[in-house]
Amino acid sequence: MAGQTFGSFIMRKREERDHTLRGFARMLGISPVYLSNLEKDRRRDPADEIVDKIAVLLLMSRDEKTEMLDLLAKAKKKPAVASDLPEYINERDIVRVALRTAKDADATDEEWQEFIERLQKRIIRDDPPDSEGD
Repeated sequence: MAGQTFGSFIMRKREERDHTLRGFARMLGISPVYLSNLEKDRRRDPADEIVDKIAVLLLMSRDEKTEMLDLLAKAKKKPAVASDLPEYINERDIVRVALRTAKDADATDEEWQEFIERLQKRIIRDDPPDSEGD
């Protein structure tokens, strides 16, 4: 993700799927000029519906969509959080407390990684692969 922008990310993904700018804009229901402005990072304000449609049409994995949302949040002039997170953060007091505590403690990447790995193990344990198809 280093050096990559929201615009360069969606352009690369569009080109990987062999979509022309005009054709992809038509699929999204936006003008080619607007899509070009997004890809050149001249516009940083696409509607959530457009962003979701980009992810679907480009067949993005969950990780790719997350990366795209993070890049879009970083592109905003005012500090922003990726659009898939505010509701989760605002609905759970403990999440806000945890984030502020981590901020105050200046949590290291290693500490965050340990926390993430612990949660990922739980996801795997709670959602085992389908034994019939595997």
